Formats: sequence, structure tokens, C-alpha cells
Amino acid sequence: MTLFNIAGKNIRNNFKHYFLYFASMIFSIVIYFTFVSLKYDHTIQSASDGSPKISSAFSGAAVVLIVFVAIFIWYSNSFFTRKRKKEVGLYSLLGVRKKQIGRMLFYENFLMGVLALLVGIALGSVLSRFFVMLLMKIMGYDAMPNFAISLAAVLNTITVFLIITLITSVQGYRLIYRFKLIELFKADQEREKEPRSSVWIALLSVLLVGFGYWLALQNMLTSEAWKTIGVLMTPLVILVTVILGTYLLFNTLTVTLLKLARKRKRSYWRGLNLIGTSQLLYRMKGNARTLTIIAVLSATTLTAVGTAYSLYYNNRINVALANPNSYMFIGGDKAAENKANQAIEQAAGHKVIYHESVPLLEMDADTTGLGQTAGSNEQTFTVISNHTFNKLAKLQGRDDVLSLQGSDAAVLEPGYMKGISPAYEGSTIVLTGKGIHEKIHFTALKTYSVLNLGTVYSTLVVSDDLFAALQPKAKSLTAQAYEITHQDKAKDLTKQLENILPENAGLASFYSDYARGMESTGLMIFMGGFLGLVFLAATGSIIYFKQLTEASSDKARYLILHKIGVKKSEIRKSVAKQVLFVFALPLAAGIAHCAVALSALSNLMMTSLVVPVVSCMGIYICIYLVYYFLTVNSYYKIVTNVK
Repeated sequence: MTLFNIAGKNIRNNFKHYFLYFASMIFSIVIYFTFVSLKYDHTIQSASDGSPKISSAFSGAAVVLIVFVAIFIWYSNSFFTRKRKKEVGLYSLLGVRKKQIGRMLFYENFLMGVLALLVGIALGSVLSRFFVMLLMKIMGYDAMPNFAISLAAVLNTITVFLIITLITSVQGYRLIYRFKLIELFKADQEREKEPRSSVWIALLSVLLVGFGYWLALQNMLTSEAWKTIGVLMTPLVILVTVILGTYLLFNTLTVTLLKLARKRKRSYWRGLNLIGTSQLLYRMKGNARTLTIIAVLSATTLTAVGTAYSLYYNNRINVALANPNSYMFIGGDKAAENKANQAIEQAAGHKVIYHESVPLLEMDADTTGLGQTAGSNEQTFTVISNHTFNKLAKLQGRDDVLSLQGSDAAVLEPGYMKGISPAYEGSTIVLTGKGIHEKIHFTALKTYSVLNLGTVYSTLVVSDDLFAALQPKAKSLTAQAYEITHQDKAKDLTKQLENILPENAGLASFYSDYARGMESTGLMIFMGGFLGLVFLAATGSIIYFKQLTEASSDKARYLILHKIGVKKSEIRKSVAKQVLFVFALPLAAGIAHCAVALSALSNLMMTSLVVPVVSCMGIYICIYLVYYFLTVNSYYKIVTNVK
């Protein structure tokens, strides 16, 4: 029997131990192949009008995936090292030369890598049409993809993963040269010393995480802490304090809490709590680094996916805020205006809900009274009358009415941000122009507009009398505002209007901004979701491998317990508690970090992210639970010798 045959036999006999590692590798290859395939997909390029944004986005995501998968595979192999030490030592004791053992280990890892690569590319090829359809659906495109396998994507994937497999295979080859024979046989007998605990370091861990949270939740524009540390340095300070605090929390605080639990004799001596608590205590220090990495990676994944889904989820709301009318443009060219009106009236699949001609004034103003210290104090505004505002607000379904008198005015500011935008209410500005010097006083602020932002400047609402007085002296324009049915599907009509109207008409449409938002946020959520699943699969697998390695070391201890009369149900309960502790710690820390990061983002964006974020967290927890139950089942089978 050749070394190659022995390597194949070893893979078959130990496949159940390598299954999650193998499955995670296949999943990573499928996602990488998908990203590379989508980069070259002609259907997506046609639907997006050849947008280079898609190609560059998938290229960037593929690079991130390569780096992460390479680290994951390398890290996973290191977990198997301890498991194989005794086996390798036995080969060496039987007279097999180190070079031959190294070649056998090389073959094993290389065979698994090549097998995963073949299965991954095959699955990726089969699923490519589905992934293209999914991406196009998310991005709001209607084109039907054709089944095609990109040769460039296949070659790219093979090259990248063969290199990764070769590197990790060489790592396995070097195993036999890194340890002495006695070290290989005593690998399972190595025991960690009881870690020391420090109340002060435990307290420091809580303070560091708390400080990072507090700093993250401060308003970055008005907070004295942000101004003192610096806008660029503060995020770095938050990252360092939270990551360091998390590491110390796992390394010291958990040890302190476990030692306190050990002192509670009533619960410590109940059932197998003694065994579970002791094993967690002795291994927590060794697990601290791994758990910290998983917690930070979980937080990063949840934050990225939660942010992407939040932007996608709120896209329609944000677009409607910027474009309260389906279409708006400045009239002037009567022939073009008539053609545009005819196109909208006759558009297939759409009905006109309302069409209004909106009288506007374009006026300069001295904004010194707003108290702005930066930038020019001269600004151009679009001015509408109280009557026009009330009419448009009613047509748009807003239950809001203004009653302005004399020099009173209201400002419409959809992008208003407290601490950034001027404090309008109670302030005074002066409208200027040829023969105009009119002081107006802001009595109301509306955080929405009744006009499309792409057509007009910042909008002021003045009393009807003041508007009539200003109209003969100021630049007077008429805007056409339309509301139609199915405005999110008005691609053809929008292109038609863009061809009809001159550039100076300032056409602003709901569909254009909605389509751009769907494209960018859909791309983000697609990439974020799949990269998040890869990260989740990898982190879940790492905990799984770590726990199975520890299960092999604990096997003799649990077999003795079973022989002296401990029931298998009690052993399973003890294993479940122990594994739950290891799974729950990084997951809880990751969710806490994510919640704070997204709360800060929510405050900055001035929008609620509760629904999308809770949805992402729910899915993440459910998948983690699957890994938890798989780990408990495998751990139990190992320590009870169940086949």
C-alpha cells in the first residue's frame, strides 16, 4: 500500500471529524467562485448598464474572502495538529521515516483541499444561475439570467485555492519535524495550570469595554470627548479599548467568576458541576484569544450585515424623503414640457395621481442670523408660498398645515441633523436681491420637503402676502410636479423623460434615486450576507474543532465517571452546559458590541434600525445554535465512546 493510499484511507476513516472543516471549505469556495462569476456575468453588466461599481465591489469582496479563508484554513489545521501528534508518533515508533510521514500528511491535506475545490466549483456552477437571479432580484433588476459557466472564474478559483491548499499541506508536512518523539506521545497528557485571577484586571476589563461603549454612543460632532481625542483617533481608541477589554474579560473576569462559582459549595458539588467548572476554569485562559477573535469577528459581521440590511430596508423611505413627487422639473421650454406631459399621461402601466404647476422664487439670502461660523453667509434658497405648501402637503398625504403671517417663515430641511444643521427656529435671515431687503423670521422647521431635492435649492415657505410682494422682483419659475402609480417600476418612462427634457430642466425622479439605492444597497447586502455566512461558518467551525480537541483529552475522565455509575444523561447535561458557556460568551459579547455600534450609527443617521438589526441577529443566533447542538452531540459521542 502506497503513502497516497494510506492518506486516502485516513481521510475516509476520520471524515466525520473533518466534516465541518470540509463543509466550511466547500462553502467558502462556492462563495468565492460565485463572487468571481458574478464579476464577469454579462446579464448583470447589461442590466446595470455596464456599471464598473459591481465588478470592483466583487473584486474587493473576493480579496477579503481569500485572506479570511486562508487564515481560517491555517488556523483549523493547527487545531488538528494536537489530535494527530500521537498517531504521527506511532508511525515514527514503527520505523516509518520522517520524510514518508511528512509526505503522507501532505497528501492527506492536499487531497482534502482538491476534493473540496472540485465539489465547491461544481456546486458553485450549479448554483450560479440562482445566485445571479437572487442578486438581480435584490438590486431591483428584471432581466432573466442565462446559465453560463465562466472559464475565467473557474481558473481564478482553482489557482487561488490550490495555492492555499499547497501552503497548508506544507504546514502538515512540517509537523513531523517540529516535535520530538516523546512530545508527540505526551500531547494528550499536557495539562494547563490553574489560571490566576485578579479582581483589579477583571474590573479593568469592564471599565475598558464600558469606556469604549460610552465613547461610541457620544455624538461625534458635539461631544467634548471626540473633540479632545480627535475625530480620526476616536474610532481607533474605541476599537482598542473594546478589543482589549474583551480579551481581559475572557482572560480574567470569566476566570474570577468561575472561581467564585467554585466557592459556592452547594451548587459546585451538585451533579457534575465540579467537572464542568474545573475544565472551563483550567482552559479559559488558553481559550481567551480564540474567543476574543470570534467575538470581534461576530460583532464586525453583525454590524456590517445589519448596516447593509438597514440601508436596503430604509431605501424607499429615504428616497421618498428626497423625492416626495414621482417627477419634478422646471418648466421653460414649452415644447419639451408638452412632450413630457404627454409621455407621462400616456405611459403604459402608470396612471397620473396628480399634476401640479408649482410657482417658485429663487432668491439669495444673508444667513448671518443663523449663527454659522464656517463657510459663506450668502446662500440661495427656493421660496414657495404658504398656500402652495399646504396644497402639496395635502396631495402627498401629509397631515400638516402652515399658517404663516407677515414676515414669518418655515424651512423645509429633509437632511436636518441636530448639531450639524443650523438652528433655524427663532433665527432671522435677510432675503436680498435687486430692490429686495426683506427680513424673515423662522417660526417652524419641517424635516421633510414637498419639492424634489434634485430640482430645487433649500426651500423656504413664506406667507402668501410676502410671496406676492416678492414675486415681481425675484427670479420667478414654475415647476411641474407629478405623482404616478408604480413609480418604482418607471424605468422606461424615466429614460424617455431624460431624453425629452433639456439638462437645465433639473429633472428629479423617484425612480432614478430608488434604482440607484437598490443597486448599491442590494449589492452591499448580497456581499455582506454571504461574507457574513462564511465568517459565521468559520467561527462556528473553529469552536467546534476546539471543543472536539478538548473532548479527546477528556475522554478518559468521562469514561471513568461512567464506570463508577454516572449516567450518560448526566454526562450529556454536563457537556451541554460546558459547551454552552464557550459558545455563549463570544456570541453575547459580539451581539453587545454590535448593538452599541449600530445604536451609534442609528443616532448618526437619525433613523431606527431596530427591525433589520433584530432580524440579522435572530438569523445569526439560529445558525450558531445549529453549531452548538452539533458540537454537543459530537463531544458527547467522543467522551462516551458512542459510535
